Amino acid sequence: MINILSGVGAGIISGFGMGGGTILIFLLTSISGIDQHVAQACNLIFFIPTSIAAICINIKNKNVDLKLALIISVCGIIGAIIGANIAVKTNVEILKKCFGAFLAVIALHEIYTLIKLYIKRKKEA
Repeated sequence: MINILSGVGAGIISGFGMGGGTILIFLLTSISGIDQHVAQACNLIFFIPTSIAAICINIKNKNVDLKLALIISVCGIIGAIIGANIAVKTNVEILKKCFGAFLAVIALHEIYTLIKLYIKRKKEA
């Protein structure tokens, strides 16, 4: 049941375009006790159908710059091949620390963005 709820929650967040896979990896490793390598691999499989659904909706709503998307996708494929090879060869503990550091950087960036927005709105008022 926890895995079903994790998938639904991550899918909703993924539909918002906010990286549901990040949440999924966290839930699989912390709540389900799945190994980091396995969680990351499951996330990659999870990403395929959820991203296809989001792509279809965004193309329908004309929110996609297809030329830009193609360039980013090709570069992303190259990066994914490099990253997957590095991840497979990386010790699980180091991989967990890298993932945690990545989440911390994202959190700090979001906090910084919110503070900047708050200051901007305060100056406008």
